[in-house]
Amino acid sequence: MQEIVYRGTLKRYGACNVDKFRLYKTPFYVYYSFMEPVIAPSLLSADFSDFFSAVDSIKRAHAEWVHFDVMDGSFVPNLTFGHKLVSDLRSKSDLTFDVHLMVERPERIVPHFIEAGADNITFHVEASVHIQHLLSMIHYGGKKAGLSIVPTTSIAAIEEALPFMDIALIMTVNPGFSGQNMIPQCLEKVKKLVKMREDRGLSFQISVDGGVHTTTARQCIEAGADILVTGSGFFDADDKPALIQKLKGRI
Repeated sequence: MQEIVYRGTLKRYGACNVDKFRLYKTPFYVYYSFMEPVIAPSLLSADFSDFFSAVDSIKRAHAEWVHFDVMDGSFVPNLTFGHKLVSDLRSKSDLTFDVHLMVERPERIVPHFIEAGADNITFHVEASVHIQHLLSMIHYGGKKAGLSIVPTTSIAAIEEALPFMDIALIMTVNPGFSGQNMIPQCLEKVKKLVKMREDRGLSFQISVDGGVHTTTARQCIEAGADILVTGSGFFDADDKPALIQKLKGRI
């Protein structure tokens, strides 16, 4: 009998090892229901003069992913960095590199981020026409593919693409700058996506990006988020390992 403890609750799932359980023995939405959220600190809030130290601090805090907010100054009113940063840091870290493209016509630069060593590449449904084609391009490059929507975009805009994607990223602030307060109504989209995933037996993960800190993380988890992107909440914390524990709901 496989026994798994999640937040103090013992769950039993038949006679199978964990790997087989994850992949074969139950739908992914059941698997996600007892997994702790992945924490993805965003380099948007890091010291741009020392990205290596920022990534090292993420590693030492025991967060799993590094989130790269790539902005072009057109799709969003800010300009950040490109694929070279991913390439330069790739050889210095074994963490998952989670790239979020907030750019017009993302198909132009997706190949560069594939080559640079990104693990996940998410782009905005509002910025591209041939959604399924671009998702396939990312998959062909051996990467996980995601779609994101801004707060004023309905999940109906990505509904048809759900079977082709690995990550659905819900923006809970207006994209462009860190340090904003979460728009709590956006978490209703997370709840709807959880139900869609369950009803259809799909396996995409749900990410929340914007205004995630110790107070709002619990709301995100309760809504059903699998991935929490946090920026200033992480880099402004004095005790980053303790923060990660709190964001995961352990303390």
